[in-house]
Amino acid sequence: MQQEHELEIHWRAFPLHPETPAEGKSLAELFADTTVDVTQMLSHLHQVAESLGLPFGNRTMTYNSRLAQELGLWAETQGSGPTFHMAAFHAYFAEGKNLAQRDVLLDLAERAGLDPAKAAGILDTRAYRHAVDADWRLSREKGVTAVPTFIVNGRSLTGARPYSDLEAFVRNAPKPTIS
Repeated sequence: MQQEHELEIHWRAFPLHPETPAEGKSLAELFADTTVDVTQMLSHLHQVAESLGLPFGNRTMTYNSRLAQELGLWAETQGSGPTFHMAAFHAYFAEGKNLAQRDVLLDLAERAGLDPAKAAGILDTRAYRHAVDADWRLSREKGVTAVPTFIVNGRSLTGARPYSDLEAFVRNAPKPTIS
């Protein structure tokens, strides 16, 4: 008898340019000491986003997402994780909003159906700081170097992909060993 396994999805925080100051940094400044052609990179990202039906605005800045990650992990415990994460992604990638700003984060929490006063308390106390630290350690242990990265039973797939690629990745992943 073949047994079906339900797939559990766990969102994890990743240290995407954690050195970025709260006010943000221009993409030109971020990549100044590299060989990255920012115009070409953004053009490629626009093409990929368009091909996948994802919104992607005219970004010129990068912002520190640490506090958004902390609030996102709290949102997970409240049953609003996916809604919060999607709102944060849209705010950052499509609208170019600074996810290090308290008012932006509280607005995202409210849009995700969360109590803004409780969200403010989470930000004030940094209650999920250690949980984000643990996720960052896990990402290093797993060898994650970019987002999004999907990991299923020890195999990984990196980058924004069509749904069909993700489905094939999950279907072809090695089955977990039950002992």
